Amino acid sequence: MTALPGADQAAGLRDWAATRSRSVGPTLVVVGAPLPAQAGRRTRAVLEHWAGCGWRWVGAAQDWRIVPLSPALPVPASARREPRWALWVEPDGAGLRRALSCLESVRRQHGPRRLLALHPPRLQRRGLLDNLQQAARRFLDTELVVLAP
Repeated sequence: MTALPGADQAAGLRDWAATRSRSVGPTLVVVGAPLPAQAGRRTRAVLEHWAGCGWRWVGAAQDWRIVPLSPALPVPASARREPRWALWVEPDGAGLRRALSCLESVRRQHGPRRLLALHPPRLQRRGLLDNLQQAARRFLDTELVVLAP
């Protein structure tokens, strides 16, 4: 096979890959959302709130690809490869129990040892979130990153 002088056979493929990688935002795997069908909308609302509070790493909330997972189902291998995971925490009375159950399920399935706590914006760290963070560390060897004040 003879190539033309100065012709780069892979240039078109590299151009396509460069535009493809720019158009795909970060992926966030979310476990514990009570209504998985609403997980994307609720997660983006939290990301928008955090971006408005000055967390620059969030960027544009609409750019995130949200992947809701049910803790009752096996974690797909493709999700295990994702570096960003979050745990949805509800502020109701059973929120701690549900969140710990989700974390336990994720750990049993060899999921990540570090997750971001997603919760309604007005939920304070003191109480539920602190207790959940401590229990995750102590009993499940899991770091739960909490961004609440």
